[in-house]
Amino acid sequence: MSAGPSSASGSTAGALRHVLSHLITPLLMCVGMGLAYLGAFHAPAPHDLRVDVVGSGARAQVLAQTLQDKGDGALSVRTVANRDAAADHLRTQQSYGAYVPGSKPELMVATASSDTSATVVQKVFTEVAADQGSPLRVTDVEPTAAGDPTGQGIFFLLVAVSIGSYASVAVIGGAGAVLALRMRAGLALGTSLVVSAIGAAFAGPVFGLVDHGLGGLWAMAWLYSAGILLIGVGLHTFLKRWTTLGVMLLFVMLNFTSSGGIFRPELQPGFFGALHSFWNGAGFVEGVRSHVYFGGHALGGHLLVLSLWFVAGLVVVAVAGSAETRRRHEAAEKARETAAVRTTAVAEEEMEEAVGV
Repeated sequence: MSAGPSSASGSTAGALRHVLSHLITPLLMCVGMGLAYLGAFHAPAPHDLRVDVVGSGARAQVLAQTLQDKGDGALSVRTVANRDAAADHLRTQQSYGAYVPGSKPELMVATASSDTSATVVQKVFTEVAADQGSPLRVTDVEPTAAGDPTGQGIFFLLVAVSIGSYASVAVIGGAGAVLALRMRAGLALGTSLVVSAIGAAFAGPVFGLVDHGLGGLWAMAWLYSAGILLIGVGLHTFLKRWTTLGVMLLFVMLNFTSSGGIFRPELQPGFFGALHSFWNGAGFVEGVRSHVYFGGHALGGHLLVLSLWFVAGLVVVAVAGSAETRRRHEAAEKARETAAVRTTAVAEEEMEEAVGV
């Protein structure tokens, strides 16, 4: 006997509901990516961007105050005694531009810190020099490596390592679901070694994004990748099919936009600037910059951020392990109860048959 039209219609409706329920995830990704990327990048504008004016006389003081007032919160302008002090501020990322007034005005920048910030500062002081009727000479006291002329190669390295990490979460959580959590966590750590090695190869011999410090870069890439993989594998225990959306929210939408790889927090809305202080992508980008270009200045803080995310991954895995153990015990107890009920039912049936005989 063949199934009727109503049966086929019900099957189609059920399949359609199933597809529509799964379309929620990519649609939420679309909304999330739009809000995050456009919110962070669509209208960069400086706020409290630190710049120095070199000089201790009245002229330097007046110029600094004029720029501060005219900027209306865009710049944080201070005076420094001499050119060496200004260069030291740039090399320790205490400022993002230093203007040396005079008949031949000079602007000092450090593009290794942020090419976009240097561009904003250069635009401001080109106008200042033009008002004084002089061309502006720009000196880059800390340029990027030859293989990374825009200074944004580290950001795109972050993207590659991140995608390799969070995409692996889906594979380990899905295809490896039958494996014990201990083994899945081991796979996560092993995968992070491979992903970080690929990232180091891209940064060094393949594209030459850095010309020294490759070992330290690899170590930070491993710490960063391992944190993502451990958190993702742990979260899969609880989120299941929503894990992909969860890790994208954490490690793409909020992560890339707050990393400082394109625009530093001084050029972004306050929300993303706040995330920059403790999110793992910012820890990686700023850590690599510190290690490669700034002699390790403030490197300890960036390593602490990466380490805390790694520890968070271990904690999430531990909590997931406890939850899975509890679920197994509950399932075993339920199976024993079901078996006991069946045994009792069989015994009662046999007794009834015996009495009937």
